[in-house]
Amino acid sequence: MQALIETTGGQFPEHTYLLDGNTLVAYVKHNETEPFYFRNPIKGFDKRGRKFAPGNKNLFTIKKETHGRTVIGSSGQTYTVTEHSCTCPGYTYRGTCKHMAEHV
Repeated sequence: MQALIETTGGQFPEHTYLLDGNTLVAYVKHNETEPFYFRNPIKGFDKRGRKFAPGNKNLFTIKKETHGRTVIGSSGQTYTVTEHSCTCPGYTYRGTCKHMAEHV
């Protein structure tokens, strides 16, 4: 995990971003202290044309997921359900699914 502060200027405020590789996990708005965690982290965070400086990772509390339970969906696919997420397409699009309601 790495924290980056946007230093591009102009239309880009100095938010602090928490990245796991190229996946945006959370950010803290400029002049705020409370991080916003994405329910579905954003893959492929694009840094082209922008400037960043190392940030303070201590602004973020890493949310630890349990290993979860494996469930079999109605189509026969296998999904992993944790307290906060599910790997099924329904959760990806809606942020909730029947697997979470039934198995957590």
